[in-house]
Formats: sequence, structure tokens, C-alpha cells
Amino acid sequence: MALEVSLEGADPAVCRILEGALAGRQVTAEEGAALLAARGRAMYMVGAVADELRRRDAGEEATYVVNRNINFTNVCVKQCGFCAFSRDHRKEEGYMLPAEEVARRAREAQELGATEVCIQAGLPPGMDGDLYEGICRAIKEAAPGIHIHGFSPEEVAYGARAAGVGIEEYLGRLRDAGVGTLPGTSAEILDQGIRDRISPGRLSADGWESIIRAAHGAGIRTTSTMMFGHVEEGIHRTRHIARIRSIQEETGGFTEFVPLGFVHDEAPMYADGRCARAGADGPDVLLTHAVSRIMLHGIIPNIQASWVKEGPALTQLLLWWGANDLGGTLINESISTSAGSGYGQLARPSEMRAMAAQEGRIPAERDTGYNILRRFGGGEGPEALDGADASRFGSYAELVRSGRFRYSR
Repeated sequence: MALEVSLEGADPAVCRILEGALAGRQVTAEEGAALLAARGRAMYMVGAVADELRRRDAGEEATYVVNRNINFTNVCVKQCGFCAFSRDHRKEEGYMLPAEEVARRAREAQELGATEVCIQAGLPPGMDGDLYEGICRAIKEAAPGIHIHGFSPEEVAYGARAAGVGIEEYLGRLRDAGVGTLPGTSAEILDQGIRDRISPGRLSADGWESIIRAAHGAGIRTTSTMMFGHVEEGIHRTRHIARIRSIQEETGGFTEFVPLGFVHDEAPMYADGRCARAGADGPDVLLTHAVSRIMLHGIIPNIQASWVKEGPALTQLLLWWGANDLGGTLINESISTSAGSGYGQLARPSEMRAMAAQEGRIPAERDTGYNILRRFGGGEGPEALDGADASRFGSYAELVRSGRFRYSR
């Protein structure tokens, strides 16, 4: 891909970085930060290079997974500055879904075509050490074939502490109970200074990496994520990406990388002035995905765009800025919604396929491990989830108002 004519008048340093990336040279964190700062014609060439590397890494398919989020409690002992989902255990809006209700939701999702349930929640005080295992066993009994994508490194650390065992033993228990993969959330920015500002008392950056490495060593694959657009600078993002890359080069255990834009509207640290930035703007979102692709080229093939964070229109545009995956149908998205995202809690399979097809991509349903289950050429009829009445799934707002699953110690 020749850039000389297209980049005439652009920053020569940016040109050199992009030419090197196309030639297969690994982009450093410092170079990645320079790409994040590109504007004008150079910015669009960063996107063009990311799109070319996307084509090399992932081809012309745009994938999605039919899944359901089950956030079984919003009660949490941590009070992270970016989280509007959690409640103190003394608050009336705290809820706790029993294992039977979690299992019912998993079975309902499977009946509607879901292949995955994503299990994440707050960290309830005084938690029983076998809570997570019990939830998994209930799910597997109710929906034997469904994949459990569950428990972030933060939750693994909390569960192991509650059970009184080490991380490796606890990961083995979760695997035996039915966990297939771990979500690589709770990463935020893997810089301890940034973490201390936005989530003091949360799992450390080194602790996150240690648990991820332990999971990979135990044969449990994970996703990887980065929350951006708050108090961090560009170099913090690219150092984070470089750290993810280094882990992957050693373990090979990441299935995807997901840049997650900070949703500021209801975030405590935005409301109280600790974070003045109202999330990332459009160019920043585009460049962050593009630089993620460029830095992870040949290392992690799948870059996911989050429709619930960015909305369908920008998500479609991100397919031209390095992303190849549209994420999941979610069904019950609560965490971004509670923070102020206005894009809903469900994306139907037909909507996912349309997002891909309208951009000239081949829509493809995948499983959690990125194995392609079906490719679509157009003209397919509706699926069960396409026709489901969304009101049957309830909402986070209804859950916190209702007394049905009120949390009590």
C-alpha cells in the first residue's frame, strides 16, 4: 500500500510509522501515541492503514455473538469512580438474583438462540466462597450446552479470597464448575497511577496481569479490554495496548481486544469533578480503535467495537477503522445503560447482520472462541431473538425499582 501521494504534507514521522506497520514492523507505545495525535489527512491515513491490517488479520467478515449478559447483583464493596451500576449494600436499590433466576435467564437465552452467557456483577460483602461455582453449576444444569463467559480478574481475586484458596486453585474450581472463558474487564488502564485516581482500592495493574496469566496457564482463554476517554493520556492507552501485546506474545490466551469508551453521563467521578472529560469524541474513538489494530496486528486478530458504548452508526464506521467484530446481542445490558448510554440493552441478530452488510462486510455469527457458526448472504429469515418482545427481559431500571430480588445480608 503506497502512502507517499496520500500523505503528501502529513507529518513525516507519522508516515514512517505507518509505512513500518504495513511492512510488518511492530509499533511502539511512543509511536502509537503519535498516531493517536494525528489530525487532518494523517488521521485518515491512520484509519486506512488500520483497515488494511484488519483485512490481513481478519478478512472481510464482520462477526457477532448471540449472547446474554446476566449481572446478578449490583451490590459492591468497591466504589469505582466510573461505575454508576454498583450500589452500597445499605441502599434500597441493591438487588441479588438467586442462582435459580440466573439459570432461568440462561435457559431462556439458549432457547432464543444464544450460545453464550456473560456473567459479571458487583462484589457483595461477606460473599460465600462457593457463590460463583454454584451459579455456574445452576446454569449448566438448566442450559447444558451454553458457554459461560464469566468473572473478571477482579471477581476471581474476590472469589478466591472468599473461598480462602489461591488464584490457581480457584480458577480450577471455576473451570470445573463450567466456566469456559473469562472476560478481561476490570483492566481499565493498566497504569497504577491512573487506577489509583479512578478506582482506588481496585485490583492493581500487576494483579490483573497476574490473574490473566494464571488463567491462560490453566487453559482458560480470556478477552482483553481498555477503558479510555477519562483522565488518561494517549501514552497511557498505548502503553496499555503494548502490555496486552506482550502478554499475548507469551501466552496466546486472548481472543480479542475491546476498546471501551468511558460513558460519563452518570459516572460519579464526572459528577463530582474528578474527571472533567465527557468521554472520548468521535475522532478519538476512531483513532483509538485504529491504533489498537495497528499495534496488535499479527498478535490479536480480533478488535471489537462496542455498539452499546458508541451506538450503531459509529460502530459501523469503526469497521473501517480496524474493527472486525460487533460484539454481542447482550439482551440485558445494564452497566453501560446505568452510566448513561442511550443505545439500549439489546441488539437483535438481524440488526447485527444489517450493520455488517450495509458496510459491505460478510455478516457471520461466531461463538465465544471466534469459531464461525454461520455466514449470511442476505435474504435470511428472522430468528427467535429477532421476534422476541424485549419487555419480557426486563430492564436494569425495573430491577432496581422492584422489591422482588432486593438484596439483604
